[in-house]
Amino acid sequence: MTLPEPGQADSVILRVENLGRSVPGKILVSGATFEVRKGETLAIVGPSGSGKSSLLRLLNRLDEPTTGTVYVDGTDYRQIPPRELRRRIGMVLQRPFLFPGKVAENLQFGPKQRGQNLSPAEIEELLAGVGLSGFESRDVSNLSGGEAQRVSFARALANSPEALLLDEPTSALDEAAKRDVETLIRQIGQEHGIPCVLVTHDVAQAARLAERALVLEGGQIVRSGPVKEALHA
Repeated sequence: MTLPEPGQADSVILRVENLGRSVPGKILVSGATFEVRKGETLAIVGPSGSGKSSLLRLLNRLDEPTTGTVYVDGTDYRQIPPRELRRRIGMVLQRPFLFPGKVAENLQFGPKQRGQNLSPAEIEELLAGVGLSGFESRDVSNLSGGEAQRVSFARALANSPEALLLDEPTSALDEAAKRDVETLIRQIGQEHGIPCVLVTHDVAQAARLAERALVLEGGQIVRSGPVKEALHA
């Protein structure tokens, strides 16, 4: 896959400018400025408490910034209704949160909020894309941890997102399931062109998956650039 050149403005999906959040007595994130381009994986790494998840939550306004903003495909995200924003900038968490019932019902949820119904063929295509072909009638209570996490990815993809935010998506999985999800993350960028912003404590995982990395300390970006340079500076 050929990634967009850094200078191609039309390849920038998210442009983050001076983004920050403070709460009484504490600065969680300060002055974050970076871009996320079509098809790439950007890793956010740093020690525990450095602000990785806090920064990620600001990118789709799960938390409100106190400074700065994010441009989604050129539009200030403060002008986008929160529900629409979170459809366009999807999120997969550390532990899969699925609604009780069938796998297909979970995939239908987001589109139904917009008055759309996924066809059986569309559901099968989504499931095949995450390696779960034939799982549409499976009850979510009968899924393994790795299967449930892949359903979480399929549910996010059902919303046709422009980017995905991934908050430690493999940290609760065993090694085999972790590798399956890593393969899926690569495919999302390579086959769909959807950029992923990956928060991980695992530097080796960041090196395997990401083209670029941000290193956070104390809520500030202290290094950024090509993943090997940023992680090993």
